[in-house]
Amino acid sequence: MDVFEAISKRFSYRGEFTGQPVSRDDLTKIVQAGIDAPSGCNSQSTNFIIVDKPELIASISRLLGDRPVCKTAAALIICVCDKKPAYGNLSFYIEDCSAAVQNMLLAITALGYASVWLDGVIRGNIGAEIGKLLNVPQEQEVRIMLPIGIPKNPGKPNTKKSFDKRAKFY
Repeated sequence: MDVFEAISKRFSYRGEFTGQPVSRDDLTKIVQAGIDAPSGCNSQSTNFIIVDKPELIASISRLLGDRPVCKTAAALIICVCDKKPAYGNLSFYIEDCSAAVQNMLLAITALGYASVWLDGVIRGNIGAEIGKLLNVPQEQEVRIMLPIGIPKNPGKPNTKKSFDKRAKFY
């Protein structure tokens, strides 16, 4: 699948997964896509924890209220951010993490899996609890989680506004 097809087919999947595993080879490819993303001042402020142990997935899922997308995921990718400034007093960790996540979502789609970008639900105490469970240093932030698997039910991208309603040439 080329990049334009992956972009057009990507959707946020919040349902149950089939239970089929995601190979470590595929997980490595997905995370490498995140590592290959651009970062402000090349600070590379986002690190990745790949969780594919069922008991650890279950523990993390319980922290999130056992949402089907987490409870049935074959793997989770946890994005951990180092918030240190990269240029003067400016930190680009949010932008760095966002670029990495978008690359990984496209890789997930290209490999035939599905996921959803979980952010708001893990902010604050839940993210800190996930961090403790995964031995994340306290000065770093658990920012994004991607549950991954083969979707049990088909999904489709949301309808987007047309090009001419969102873009213009000058």
